[in-house]
Parts: sequence; C-alpha cells; structure tokens
Amino acid sequence: QVQLVESGGGLVQPGGSLRLSCAASGSIFSINGMGWYRQAPGKSRELVAAFTSAGRTNYADSVKGRFTISRDNAKNTVYLQMNSLKPEDTAVYYCNADLVVADTPYNYESAFWGQGTQVTVSS
Repeated sequence: QVQLVESGGGLVQPGGSLRLSCAASGSIFSINGMGWYRQAPGKSRELVAAFTSAGRTNYADSVKGRFTISRDNAKNTVYLQMNSLKPEDTAVYYCNADLVVADTPYNYESAFWGQGTQVTVSS
C-alpha cells in the first residue's frame, strides 16, 4: 500500500557531498514524521535526521552542521544533504516514515522503511 523509494547513495571521498532522496507513494492520508536512519556494519540502526510530527527537525550530534534534512510536502519526499562526509558516515541509510494510511473502513497509522541505500566514504 505504501512504498518508500530511496536514491542518491554511492561512493564519495572524505570531505565530499551526497544528497539522498526518499519518496513516499501509495495510499497515504497524511505524514506525521519522516526522516533518515543509518546502520553501519556491526552497529545498531541510529537516527541521523528527521522531521517530527510537530514540524521540528532532529539531528544526531555527529552530523550537526554537516547534514541538512529538507522536504517537499507536495511530493511526499524528504532529502538529506550530506556535506563534509567522513569515513565514519559509511553506512546503509534508511528512510523512515510515520504516516496515516488511507484504508477502508478506517485509516490507520503505521511506520514504513525504505530498502536502504549504501553510502561509502573512502579515499
């Protein structure tokens, strides 16, 4: 019913930049929150940046000042601009959305994950 499609990952040198995109599609009534998480090998998945239901933005301390999250509400799309990338930013980046699914007879709230996109920072 709902899909999150990510794009924009890849290999970049330290100090470089990448921009990730995540588009939500399907039977979406409304979006409460949307953001990005990442998981490095051998580590737990962690929040990178996200919009809350109140419209605020949350960032992991490790990315503040380097990463910027933005969104296009008309396209149900969220972006992550990543600058000054470091080797420790290497991970699979996952899009997450907390949204209300339009369904019959009732709408319902649920969380969805994208398939993940690999970001590798290496010289």
